[in-house]
Amino acid sequence: MDLLLVRLIFVMVVAVTCYVIGPFGLPRNLDAAVGAVVGAAIVLFEWNLRRVSLKRLIGAALGSILGICGAYLFALVIRSSVSEGPTRNFLQILVMLLMAYVGLVVGGNKGDLLNLAALGGIFGGEKQSKKSYKILDTSVIIDGRIADIAETGFLDGIIVTPQFVLRELQLVADSADSLKRNRGRRGLDILQKLQKSANLQIQIVEDDFPAVREVDLKLIELAKLYEGKIITNDFNLNKVAQLQGVDVLNINELANSLKPIVLPGETMRVYILKEGKEYNQGVAYLDDGTMVVVDNARKMIGKTIDVSVTSVLQTTAGKMIFGKWDERQYPRTGVAISGAPAVPVTGAVATPVVPGPVVETKPTVS
Repeated sequence: MDLLLVRLIFVMVVAVTCYVIGPFGLPRNLDAAVGAVVGAAIVLFEWNLRRVSLKRLIGAALGSILGICGAYLFALVIRSSVSEGPTRNFLQILVMLLMAYVGLVVGGNKGDLLNLAALGGIFGGEKQSKKSYKILDTSVIIDGRIADIAETGFLDGIIVTPQFVLRELQLVADSADSLKRNRGRRGLDILQKLQKSANLQIQIVEDDFPAVREVDLKLIELAKLYEGKIITNDFNLNKVAQLQGVDVLNINELANSLKPIVLPGETMRVYILKEGKEYNQGVAYLDDGTMVVVDNARKMIGKTIDVSVTSVLQTTAGKMIFGKWDERQYPRTGVAISGAPAVPVTGAVATPVVPGPVVETKPTVS
């Protein structure tokens, strides 16, 4: 609130100054209005600078100084080669603005590579470890779960989005295939959502590696350059990056680690959806997508049954639960299995209750 008051006072001071001095040669009221607009523009510029790191500010300042020095040298050449007049003055001003702008932009983009801790003094507090860089892969952007993770505050540091990843997203969004087009547009929406997150600092970097064609290999080279980590859910990229010594944050591994722990011997209720690969197996899925392979449950497809967990297999691709259905727990008559209620038939001759499969009974004909 105090900063807002200071900004309002600053805009009012600029407006009053323009009203008193009249620098634009307009009526006093118009001079004051122009002064208020200029003050508001300065406040807006200052507001945007708050989100820029100290490294980028120093890099932009150094780049601008070098650009102005280069513009001065160019101005000497123009002065000796172009006759005095409006054209020479225009070229000198144009070169100065161009070099200052180029130096500002390039210096700001490369400012993250500065090591301010080595300078000591007032820059000692700016110890941003490069290990805090998180580089986004195309697959994890399209996946969308990264936005939900970011909202929880579990991600910190600087989230880096390479320009070549944005180009790949744009190509997917412009695809003739409607499915790919929707996935690409979803990825662009997720990036916009991440940029609006107050907990993250998103940076789009221009670094590219023309000698490398594959996007996955470009990500690995970029991670080596920034000494950062790659965020992905691509199994192959995960393995290749680990082989080259690059740290990877796999969204699928995070999701698997958050799944409920199931121990052998526990009982769980599942819906048998389809037949398994092996003989007499049934396959079910939990709400989080975990596959449950149930022995002796082929005949129970389309029904919900209680199974006993025998083992749990954890892989990088996901978690698989193996269980067994004991049909001896269900008598032939009078027991309701979810999805297939057993209703006694009036006038039927009941078969003695023994362990085994359910046998239908038929009414006797008198």
